Amino acid sequence: MRLKRFDPANIRVSRGGGGGRIPGGGGTLGCGTLVIVLIGALVFGVDPGQMLGTLENVQQQAPASAPQAASTDATTICSENAYSLEACNALDSLNSTWEPLFRQASIAYEQPVLHFYNGTGQSGCGVAQSAMGPFYCPADQGIYIDTSFYDQLDRQLGARGDFARYYVVAHEYGHHIQHLLGLDSQVRSAQQKSPSQANALQVRMELQADCYAGVWAGKNRDLIEPGDMEEGLTAASAIGDDTLMKNARQRVTPESFTHGTSAQRMKWLKTGLETGNEDACDTFKDMG
Repeated sequence: MRLKRFDPANIRVSRGGGGGRIPGGGGTLGCGTLVIVLIGALVFGVDPGQMLGTLENVQQQAPASAPQAASTDATTICSENAYSLEACNALDSLNSTWEPLFRQASIAYEQPVLHFYNGTGQSGCGVAQSAMGPFYCPADQGIYIDTSFYDQLDRQLGARGDFARYYVVAHEYGHHIQHLLGLDSQVRSAQQKSPSQANALQVRMELQADCYAGVWAGKNRDLIEPGDMEEGLTAASAIGDDTLMKNARQRVTPESFTHGTSAQRMKWLKTGLETGNEDACDTFKDMG
């Protein structure tokens, strides 16, 4: 994917981990309203018509911890290695793609912070460890990544190419979109009210983040190169719950899935890619 070099003024990055808490915005839901309404109807048992107004974006409270000192000079941090440069280029593109959509819908928007760390770090959600893989923390609106994960993605999972790596960042950014829309807090409440559906709801969250990753690429179709879609689909397949369990020689247990099968992850990434439409990412519509 032919991404331009990042603009330091258009991204927020950190080296050394986070730990602080960034205030988020609430607002009236535009895109994503249908998903929220369906969750309410299916899990809470409320009248969907009552949920078409405003929805406060309730933030997850961060655990009490002292923030780590972190370098925030984007040019220096993003130029440390080829992987960090790619991630920063992707972050810039993601910001430039999603922010106008929020502005058009009159929804409060705030850029996430991309945190790079080595081995271990501190996030607003607790300790960050390489073994956890890349993740999004809603408490400080941060995307956390140890770029050594990309070597694992390549050598151990067979997911190669720049688009496979862009997909990782775009997926975590998808969780940021869900957070800004208030969807994550709605799902957490639904999981507490209906524990038997907790994993199923989490899977739908992850699949929607896959779809949002595809939407970003679909909205930048002119930058896509031959082979990019295949790289993304290969990565999505490699990190499906069933494939990871099989590769670990474990029994495949659907009830323990948290991210979805390889087929599901490929389907929703492809849906986003082909449509370039965030409204196509309603992964909750068939829950009942």
